[in-house]
Amino acid sequence: MNRSGTVLLDGRDIYADDVNVAEIRRRVGMVYAVPVALPKSIYENIVFGPRLKGISNRARLDEIVERTLRAAVLWDEVKDRLRSSALRLSGGQQQRLCIARALALEPEVLMLDEPCSGLDPISTARIEEALADLKARYAIILVTNNVMQSARVADRTAFFLMGELVECDVTETIFTRPNDPRTNDYVTGRFG
Repeated sequence: MNRSGTVLLDGRDIYADDVNVAEIRRRVGMVYAVPVALPKSIYENIVFGPRLKGISNRARLDEIVERTLRAAVLWDEVKDRLRSSALRLSGGQQQRLCIARALALEPEVLMLDEPCSGLDPISTARIEEALADLKARYAIILVTNNVMQSARVADRTAFFLMGELVECDVTETIFTRPNDPRTNDYVTGRFG
């Protein structure tokens, strides 16, 4: 942000009026800390967005459901009960459903805000497994307070403290040779 309240992008100012929020929403899939499954079937949760986008062909919707549930490492657990309520899934399954629902719109960026914060280690491992595969196709931004999770899944890590970007580098560097002592204190467990 510069002083005029605009964002500097590629050497030019971008004003709030220049931003197409609908276009950003189309290009960015968002998954929150608490999964928000729609009170519909598993199938209907996934096809909700594509239908709003105008996709009505049943074969195409079926393909989207299978592809995204596989990508979210959930297909094998739910393939025989796609017409069941999504609200009957466990918390970890609902979180992976939300990831699949975000992927159904084929975003360019997948943003995850503490997606494993309330999950057990098995569900966390499944989400991390999905992220390992997904990062080959999507830009993924993962916000986590779990230092070990960022060490396991991130290619690059940024450390923020009190709203300040302290350091950003290749994950291995952040965890083995950080430049800032505050980063070192955090990743080694001295605080946080």
